[in-house]
Amino acid sequence: MIRCWRLDCARQTLVLGSHRDHMAEVLYWGARLPDTEDLEALFHAHALDVTGGMLDENPELSICPEATRSFPGQPGLILRALDGTPMLPKFCFLDAEEAPGQLTLRFRDLNEHLTYTAHFAIDPDTHILTARAGLAATSPVHLHWLAAPVLPAPQLSDDMHDFAGRWCGEFQMNTTPWSAGIRYRENRTGRTGHEHFPGLIVPLRGTTNTQGQCYAFHYGWSGGHRMVAEELPDGRRQVQFGHAARTQLAPDTHFETAPLYATFANHGMNGCAVAFQRHLRDRIVTWPDAKRPRPVHYNCWEAVYFDHDLPVLKDIADRAAALGAERFVLDDGWFGNRDDDTRALSDWEVDPRKYPDGLDPLIDHVHSLGLSFGIWFEPEMINPDSNIFRAHPNWALGGEDQIMGRQQMALNMALPEVRDYLFDRMAEVLGGHKIDYVKWDHNRVLPAPDAAQTLGSYALIDRLRQAFPRVEIESCASGGGRIDAGILSRTQRVWLSDSNDAIERLAIQHNAALFLPAAITGSHVGPRLCHTSGRTLDIRLRAWVAAQRHMGFEMDPRELTEDEAEVLTRVTTWWKANRDWMMAADILRLDAADSSVTAEQHRARDGGRFVAFVGKARTSDQIAPRPLRLARLDADAMYRVALINRDDAHHLSRGNPALKQGPIELSGAYLMNHGLTLPWSFPETMWVVEGTRI
Repeated sequence: MIRCWRLDCARQTLVLGSHRDHMAEVLYWGARLPDTEDLEALFHAHALDVTGGMLDENPELSICPEATRSFPGQPGLILRALDGTPMLPKFCFLDAEEAPGQLTLRFRDLNEHLTYTAHFAIDPDTHILTARAGLAATSPVHLHWLAAPVLPAPQLSDDMHDFAGRWCGEFQMNTTPWSAGIRYRENRTGRTGHEHFPGLIVPLRGTTNTQGQCYAFHYGWSGGHRMVAEELPDGRRQVQFGHAARTQLAPDTHFETAPLYATFANHGMNGCAVAFQRHLRDRIVTWPDAKRPRPVHYNCWEAVYFDHDLPVLKDIADRAAALGAERFVLDDGWFGNRDDDTRALSDWEVDPRKYPDGLDPLIDHVHSLGLSFGIWFEPEMINPDSNIFRAHPNWALGGEDQIMGRQQMALNMALPEVRDYLFDRMAEVLGGHKIDYVKWDHNRVLPAPDAAQTLGSYALIDRLRQAFPRVEIESCASGGGRIDAGILSRTQRVWLSDSNDAIERLAIQHNAALFLPAAITGSHVGPRLCHTSGRTLDIRLRAWVAAQRHMGFEMDPRELTEDEAEVLTRVTTWWKANRDWMMAADILRLDAADSSVTAEQHRARDGGRFVAFVGKARTSDQIAPRPLRLARLDADAMYRVALINRDDAHHLSRGNPALKQGPIELSGAYLMNHGLTLPWSFPETMWVVEGTRI
C-alpha cells in the first residue's frame, strides 16, 4: 500500500510517501506543484533504476534512515539498551494526523518497543518548513544520535555553504564541493558556538544572492549540534541535523530533537534569507512590547571596562543621551569585588565600594535623561575566587583539573538548586530596580557537552521572563557564540560579535543576514581605535555600519571630536527617522561586481522604499566603481534615488556623476539590470543610497 502526504505554501511543496508501511521518505521538495498533482504517480516517478553491483531495490532515503533497511549511508537514529547492546529498530507505519499546514507521522517498532514521531509544519507567510522528531521507549535506553526529520539535498548543486568562525570573526562562510561521502560538522562546545553556526545553504548551479534556486537549513538549538550532508553512491543526497552526538547522557524513555527550520526559494540565496529573517522576527522572537521602536543602545563596556565610577558614568550617560542614545547598559564590573575577570562571578550583589548608595543614583540619573536602563549578567558562570564557589564548590560543572576560560568555570545548570539561587539573585536585582534590559553573557565553552546544561539555562530564562515580562534580554556569548532560534525564542537581541571593527563587521553582518533580521542584530559604533583589531577607522564608516542593524554606541563618548560628535548625531538621527520601516525590512545581499565592495539593500515590506549600504573594504582592482545592481524592485516603476552622504565625497572624486549632484529618477528595470553608478571613494568608506518608488 502506498500512502502519500503533502504540505504547501505559495512558494514550495513537500511531498512524503510510504510504501509497505515503511518509514516515510521525501518524494519531492521544491517549487510549488499543482494542486491536481497525482501523488501516487509521483511516488512511482520518484523510484530509481537498478543496475549491476547494486541491491535489487534502492533502500529508501527516509526521514529517519534505518540501518536495518540496508541503507548505505548515515542512519538517522543510533541507540542502545541499558546493557549496552546496540538496538536496530525496524519501524512500521502507525498513524498520521493532518491539519492545515501540519502533518504528524508515527511509526512503531514492536520488537524494540519504540515509537518514532515526525512533525512537519509549513508557514504560509514566512515560507519556513519546521520539522521535529521524537522517540519514545517503553523502558529507558541510551541515545547516541537522533536526527531531526531528514531532508534530501538537490543533485543539481555543485557546492554547499556552511559557517565557521572564531571570537571576533563569526559567520565565516565555508564553500565545500559536493562529492561522494559526507561533509560532517559537529559542535561539542556545549553552546551554539562561534565555530559552527548551525546553518547550511545549498544553492543550485548558477545561483547567486539575487537569482536562482536555493535550499537552506537552520537547527534551532543552543547546546551544540551535528550536521551531516552526505552523497550516497547512487547519487542521492541527504541532510541531517540534530543535537551533538552523545550529549543526552542519562538513559531515558523520551527524546526529542530541536526544530529544524528549512526553506526553498526561487529568488537566490536572498529568498532563503528573507524567509529566515521574517520567521525569526515575526514567529520566533516574542517582544515585551512589539509596538515600541527599537531604542538606540549605549553600552559602557569599552568606555570604562571594570573601572566603575559614578560621576564618570553619569557624565558618559549625559554625552550618550546628547548623541541620541535611548538606552544605557551597565556592563561587567558592578557586583561583588569584580575588578577584573578573575573573580566574583556568581556573587550577584552590588559592589558597595563602587556603589555605596546602590545602583539607584545611576539608574535615576539615566532615567532623568529619558533613557531606559539595562544591566549585565553572566548567570551560567562562576569564578573559583567567589563567595558562592567557596560555599558550593559542587555547583561547578566538570572536574577540578579542567582548563579555565577567563579564570571561570560553568555552573551546573541541570541542578535545580543552582537555578533557584540564580533566579533569586537576579530577581532581587531586577525586582528592586527599574531595569528593563539584561545583557546575558556566556564567556566560555563547557568542559564537556551536555544537553541538560542547555535545558537548565532555557528553564532559568523562561522563569525570569515569566516573572519579568517587560524585561528584554540580549544573548551574548563572547559576542556571537550563542545565536540560534532556540535562544531567540527566549531573547530579543543578539550581540553579533565582540568586534566593533567596522570593516570586520561588514563581512560578519553580511553573512549573518542569511539568517538574522536587523531588528534583533545589535551593531555598535566602537571607539576610534578598535581594541580587538588595532585598526583606526573614520567615524563615518563606523556610524553607517552600525546603522545597518539595531544601532548602538560602545565607546567612550569623551573621546569624540566636535566633527565626530556631529557625524554620529546626524547618522543616529537618520536611523531614528527610518527605524520603523527598516527594522521590519528585508535585508537583501547584493551581487557586487567589485570584489572590494560588500553591499546590501534593505527593502521595505511593501516595496515602496529601500536603502542600499555600499561598503568598500579595500582598493578596487579597476579605477572607477563598477555599477551596482539592485534587487527585487518593480521593473516598471520609477524610483527617486538619492546619495544621502554625498557630502562625504573626497576631493579626489573629481567628476560629476549624477548621484553626486542630487536625486535622480530611474526605472526599477535599469537599477536591477545596469545598476547604480556611484562616485569614486577610498577604501574603508561607505556610500548610502535611499530610494523611493514614485
